[in-house]
Amino acid sequence: MASNLQAQHDASVAVISSRVKHFHSLNQAFRVYHGSTHSTRPSQHYANNTVDVSMLTRVLRIDTDKKTALVEANVPMDQLVRATLKHGLIPPIVMEFPGITVGGGFAGTAGESSSFRYSTFEHTVSWIKIVLGNGEVVTASATEREDLFYGAGSSHGTLGVITLLEVQLVEAKKFVELTYYPVDSLDAAVRKFKEEAGKPETMYMDGILFARDRGLVCIGQLADSVKPGSRIQRFCRAADPWFYTHAEELMGKLHEPVTEAVPLVDYFFRYDRGAFWTGKYAFDQLMVPFNRVTRWILHDLLHARKMSHALHSSGLSASNVIQDIGIPYSTAGEFFDFVNEVFPLYPVWLCPVSIRGASDSPSAPPGPFMHRLTDHSEDDTFLNFGIWGPGPKRRREFVDLNRALEKKAADLRGVKVLYAHAYYTEEEFWQIYDKEKYDALRGKYFAQHLPTVYDKVKVDLGVGNGEEGEVEDGKGKPSGIKERSGFLAAVYGVAHLLLRSEYILKKK
Repeated sequence: MASNLQAQHDASVAVISSRVKHFHSLNQAFRVYHGSTHSTRPSQHYANNTVDVSMLTRVLRIDTDKKTALVEANVPMDQLVRATLKHGLIPPIVMEFPGITVGGGFAGTAGESSSFRYSTFEHTVSWIKIVLGNGEVVTASATEREDLFYGAGSSHGTLGVITLLEVQLVEAKKFVELTYYPVDSLDAAVRKFKEEAGKPETMYMDGILFARDRGLVCIGQLADSVKPGSRIQRFCRAADPWFYTHAEELMGKLHEPVTEAVPLVDYFFRYDRGAFWTGKYAFDQLMVPFNRVTRWILHDLLHARKMSHALHSSGLSASNVIQDIGIPYSTAGEFFDFVNEVFPLYPVWLCPVSIRGASDSPSAPPGPFMHRLTDHSEDDTFLNFGIWGPGPKRRREFVDLNRALEKKAADLRGVKVLYAHAYYTEEEFWQIYDKEKYDALRGKYFAQHLPTVYDKVKVDLGVGNGEEGEVEDGKGKPSGIKERSGFLAAVYGVAHLLLRSEYILKKK
């Protein structure tokens, strides 16, 4: 079976390599089509400018002795977890949405509640196979083409076409013993994170602030049994609560910490239903009551995979603030004060992320993707703030808000995660990221015909007269949906969901 899968993989890579060589011979720019996305940026893929890698969905091998998985780049998290659990193993970092792929996690700065220990997902990958911009197929690791290996992590697929990855694994258990600690401030949350990070049994930690003075820190340990006095709590079934609604309900009752036993897969994908809490905004825009019954009825539409589709199709991806920003612990309080001043929208997600990673190699970068500002940071851990929700109605105010958040992050030596829109000018962007090193890698590995990172994340900053009007698609083009009509946009997105219209790969 394994040899057959390897043969299928080799055949797929040969097709991909041939397609890349074709574009290289024509001196033509191209993009890579994965077949799915959790990016909130609009697609620029057309059939005549695209290399299709959507067939790379195979788990080739699980090595129980080495505790590794050999995985194609387009394998989603839920498929990988199912495959590894059969052998009593799990990835050390499992992204919170089941549709996020292994390749996307490697190339896209993916962190989760175990990232305080393991850093971002690319630090759990031993080596990659990658098709260079001239069609050559090579491997890269910490000991072979290490500049390419470390450069490709968090580079958003702009140094080549990643086809295969070896992912490290750890021992699995049946449950996550999850303890909810009430906190009354960001400072209290940070103190709890620091306290728990030093305990070897702590495997997972994150937090939710429901207001400036009200929130929870969630600490998880792996366990094979349920402690006396604890109960089993699930989150993946239609009748189960969304994780954030359950946490908020608990918080209203809590005076002391409470522990629950969460089945392992339910814990990994606890934020999938409702995509954290952004699904609540869809209820608001559709003017549908938000309660257990309506969540049960709409269960199939409210998973992150489908919500990403609706966000793109409706044009709402260009009118929602979607920012994940990591800030050093030492300046996290200042950033949080600023957020409360300019955009006091709750809930806010908190997730500590180690920026040093697990590698001892002197070539390993101290932070994600050639980020200049982390090179000299004295903080080993950043606190990621997840800030997601409807933004100002006026386009100018919307852009100004996002630019203000990004500028404050840069001023505080923070790191913006680039899966969403970025509102930097090109000059501002390359003041933060090391363009000289990046361009040298692109030249060395023939990547000039792939889009740059800035090309992939930039937004057209031409904001018109600042009046309410058409939502732009992030590239300066009207989406056809009026920004003030959130109801119509939401209906449009749901209609596309039901009709399963493709929004990623377009004809031209």
